[in-house]
Amino acid sequence: MALVVLSLSVGAVIPMFGDSMGYQFGRLAALPALLLLGVLLIYDYKKLVMLILLFRSVGDMVLESTQFGIGSVRMGIGGLINLFVIIIACMMVMEKPKAFPGRLARFWLPFVVMMSVGLVLSYEKTNALKMYLGIVSNFAIFMIAIYVVRSNEDFNKAIRLVMYSSLLPTLYAVVDIALHMRGGDFRLQSTFSHPNVLAFYLTLVLVLGLYMLKSPLYNITPRGRIAVCLYMPMLMMQLLLTQTRSAWLACFLVFVLYALIFKRSYLLYLLLLPLLLFVPSVNERLMDLGQGNEVARNAQLNSFAWRVMLWESAIGWMETKRMLLGYGLDGFGYHVGTFFPMDRTIRWDAHNVYVQFFFEMGAVGLLCYLWLYARVLGTLRALARIDPVSGFLMLAIVIQYLIVSFSDNMFRYLVFNWYLWFIVGGACALVNLHPGSKTRTARAGAARHGVGLSDLPGNHEGKV
Repeated sequence: MALVVLSLSVGAVIPMFGDSMGYQFGRLAALPALLLLGVLLIYDYKKLVMLILLFRSVGDMVLESTQFGIGSVRMGIGGLINLFVIIIACMMVMEKPKAFPGRLARFWLPFVVMMSVGLVLSYEKTNALKMYLGIVSNFAIFMIAIYVVRSNEDFNKAIRLVMYSSLLPTLYAVVDIALHMRGGDFRLQSTFSHPNVLAFYLTLVLVLGLYMLKSPLYNITPRGRIAVCLYMPMLMMQLLLTQTRSAWLACFLVFVLYALIFKRSYLLYLLLLPLLLFVPSVNERLMDLGQGNEVARNAQLNSFAWRVMLWESAIGWMETKRMLLGYGLDGFGYHVGTFFPMDRTIRWDAHNVYVQFFFEMGAVGLLCYLWLYARVLGTLRALARIDPVSGFLMLAIVIQYLIVSFSDNMFRYLVFNWYLWFIVGGACALVNLHPGSKTRTARAGAARHGVGLSDLPGNHEGKV
C-alpha cells in the first residue's frame, strides 16, 4: 500500500516538476541526478567523492545546463555537489574524530573566520554565500585528502586520480579544436567554463606528470613512463592553445627552475622556445603586452594595463575606515560600477586575488589568507627535506598558484581549486605521517631525526 501511495505521489509531482523546469533536458535531469548522488552518499561516500573528483573536470559543460532559478537565486546540481563535498568532509571527521588533523586544519581557521565576518558585512548575501561556500568546499577537499592519504601509496593514487581526470578533457579538446579553431583568436577551453581554468588545470597536471617521472617517491613502471612522456607534449599543446599568458609563465618557471636545480641538461630544450614566436597566436599574445599601456581617449588598453587601472581605481576609492575589515564578501563586484570608469555595465572581479580580498576583507582578511599559504609552504618544505625533487614540485604547485593570483580571479575557478587542494592536502598529509612530524618544530626537519624516504608508510608502492 505504501508503495502504491509513493508511486501515485511521484506521478503527481512529475508533471509539476516538468512545468517548473520548462521541460528542458538538463533541468529535468537535475532531480534524478540528485537522488542518485544521495543514494551514493549513503552507500559509500568515500567512493562518491573519488568519482566526483574523477569526473568534475568535465562537469562544467554539463552542470550549467541543470541550473534553474528560484526568484533571483540560481541553483543547479553544481551547487549541490559542492554541498555534498562539504558534507562528506564532515562525515569523515565524525567517523574518525581521533584522526582529526588539528594542526593542518588550523591553517585554514583564521581565513575561514574572516570569510564569515565578510559574509556578515556583505551587501548581497546570495552572491556572498555562494562565494563563501565555494571557498569552504576547497577547505573540505583539503580535509578529505588528509583523511584519504594514509601512506605514500595513497598519495600516489591521488596523483593518478588527478592525471586520469584529464583524459576526457584532452579527448574533448580535439572536438573543440575541430569545431571552433578558425583563426588566431581561438582559445581552447575544452570541457571547462573558460580557457583560463583549463590553462591552470593543465599547469597542475603537467607538474604532476613531472612528479611521476622524476620523484623517487613514485616508482613508475617502464610502460607508465612511456605513457606519461607521450602524454605531456599533448598537454603542453593544449596549454599553448588556451592563450593564457600567466599560465605559460607559471609553467615555464617551474620547468626552468627544475632544470637549473636538478637537471642542467634540460636547459638545452629552451633553445626550442623561440620557435613558438612563429606561431601567430602566440606572437600576437606576447606582442599585445607591448602596446596599449597608456590611458587615452579612444585608446584600447591591453589586458594587463586594464587590470592595473582596475586595481588602482579600487584601492583609491576605498575609505580609510574600511581598510581593516573591507566591504564584505563579493563587495568588489557590488561596488565596481561606482569606482571603475572604464566600464560600469559589467560586474567585474578584481583579476587579482590579493586586491579583491583586501577590498572585501581588509588587511586582516588578506593577512589571514597569506597566513594559510605560509603555513602550507612551511609544511611542504619538510617534504623537500624528505626528498628534494618531490618537495620542490609540491612547493612549485603552490608558488605558481600564488604567482598567477596576481593577475586572475583564482578563487572563482572552483574545479581547478579542488584538484589543487586535493594534491596539496595529500602532500601535507604525507608530511604529517612522517616519523617525528608531531614533535618537529617549524625549523627542525626530517633530517634532524635521521629518517628518510624509507620511513614513509608505503614508500615502495606507487606503480602506474
